[in-house]
Amino acid sequence: MIPGYLANRYKDVSEIIEALALFDYEKILIAGHSMKGSGGGYGFDTITEFGAALELGAKNKCSEYIFQEVNNLKRYLDRLEISYEEFS
Repeated sequence: MIPGYLANRYKDVSEIIEALALFDYEKILIAGHSMKGSGGGYGFDTITEFGAALELGAKNKCSEYIFQEVNNLKRYLDRLEISYEEFS
């Protein structure tokens, strides 16, 4: 489930960048809201924080802030390393 969730966040990054070029703040707001709601459920509180920031940026129509946050999100995803532990 985790690899699929993270792959979807990469899709969000691409879609947010495209939406930003079109000034489609509604699409960015929806993506941010979704990340804000789902990140913690998958154990990624940082993704929740990025989602909240993107949602806020979209509400305020602040392109520079959104651009900064979506790039920070991509850097976070690029550096993320997942390890699994077996439970007995």
